[in-house]
Amino acid sequence: MMKKFDFKDIAIVPEIISSINSRSEVNPYNELGTLPIMVAPMDTVVDDNNYTVFKDNKLLICYPRHIGTQNGVNFISVSLDEFELIVDSFDFEGLRDTPMNILVDVANGHMEKLLNLSKDFVRLRWPPTQKLMIGNIANPKTYKIFSEIGVDYVRCGIGGGSACLTSANTGVHYPMASLIKECYDYKLTHGFNTKIVADGGFRNYDDIIKALCLGADYVMLGGVLNKTLESCGDTMLFGKIKLTPKQSEFVWEKLPSLRRFLYKKYRGMSTKEVQKKWGRSTIKTSEGISKLNKVEYTTKGWTDNFVDYLKSAMSYTNSTTLEEFKNSEYVFVTQNALNRYHK
Repeated sequence: MMKKFDFKDIAIVPEIISSINSRSEVNPYNELGTLPIMVAPMDTVVDDNNYTVFKDNKLLICYPRHIGTQNGVNFISVSLDEFELIVDSFDFEGLRDTPMNILVDVANGHMEKLLNLSKDFVRLRWPPTQKLMIGNIANPKTYKIFSEIGVDYVRCGIGGGSACLTSANTGVHYPMASLIKECYDYKLTHGFNTKIVADGGFRNYDDIIKALCLGADYVMLGGVLNKTLESCGDTMLFGKIKLTPKQSEFVWEKLPSLRRFLYKKYRGMSTKEVQKKWGRSTIKTSEGISKLNKVEYTTKGWTDNFVDYLKSAMSYTNSTTLEEFKNSEYVFVTQNALNRYHK
């Protein structure tokens, strides 16, 4: 069996000669006018009080389960059982014209029940204004099957997130870079319109940019965005003293010497903490962790840097659009080659 690879195993190759003279000639936004970034549906990242910050910075927002909905949120998250009720509700007069963008937020996107409900959802919606995202999956052939039935977005990646223990404890995984590339090969070969959403384990700007180069339409971020000042995770000074959002902002702006002592609470959505918050009577074995992340940047600061780095990578590869960037060349590298530029 051929070995699979991850982002640190490759480097993007610049075009032999690029006709792009300036990064200003590059468009890092997609057809929706947003950056190719999705905010993960995690309750220590986004909620009712901060979603507009992400929206203002041109990021797509996926709301966590059980926190309601807001105008301007791109996707609401539902469980498999809730999705079944939504599909059944299409029998009621008037609901077919209700605009709903739905993320079926389940750990195992390979279930037959999810596939069958997705078929019904795609068949029943009309006009097709309701967009459907399913996930997570970790097999390129599963992406192909959901694309064939007309699902709009497939969330790819199992076990890679910094707050996820699934792969570490079950051994189930598919290296993300290979997963994206093989899904994209199916997308090109069959002319699928289904968007590839790479989800889990992104730590640096280069990881995200390589994912886009390999064929991802979006990269979903949780831990990276939890480290923003505005994320909804509890802010802890010295990791112990809980601050309000206004107090956090004051420390960041007026007391910069204390910035390095600001931390955010971060947790996976399968932790026992979240299960208890949802009111479950039976608590399952956790496949996630809770921890503290250092606050490293504001949302605007991170986004501005990302835009500059992405535009730079695109200009090197003679790509004026994100679609062109997906056809960029890459090479496999040794650990020594990686160490050369990872300082």
